[in-house]
Amino acid sequence: MLLLKIIKVKDTNTANTPHNVDVRKLLSHEHGSFVHIELRPGEELKMHITPVDAVFYILEGNGIVQIGKEIENVEKDQLIFSPAKIPHKLKNDSAQNFKFLVVKTPAPTEETKIL
Repeated sequence: MLLLKIIKVKDTNTANTPHNVDVRKLLSHEHGSFVHIELRPGEELKMHITPVDAVFYILEGNGIVQIGKEIENVEKDQLIFSPAKIPHKLKNDSAQNFKFLVVKTPAPTEETKIL
C-alpha cells in the first residue's frame, strides 16, 4: 500500500459549484478536505455558510475576505480562520489572480449553504 500521495493542482478538474469560479477539490477524507481556489480579477465566492471550520491560506495575490460583518484585505502568506456556520466570502478586487487553499475540518457531511 502506498502511503505517499502527491496531487498536482493542474491535474485536477474544476468543480461545478454555484460560485462559477475555478474550484479544484484536491483531497477529502474524514479529518478534512482540501480545495484550491483561483479568483480572477473581479471574481468572488458568493456569501455562504460552511457547516465546519474553514481555514484559508493565501498562495498568490491579494483580495478581500468577509467573515460575519468583519472585512479585511488579505495577501500572500496569510492564514485566515473562519468558524463554522458564520457567513463568509472572498473577493478579488485586484488586477492579478488571487489563489488560496481552503482546508475544512473535519470534512463536511452537510452541504455548504449559499446565501
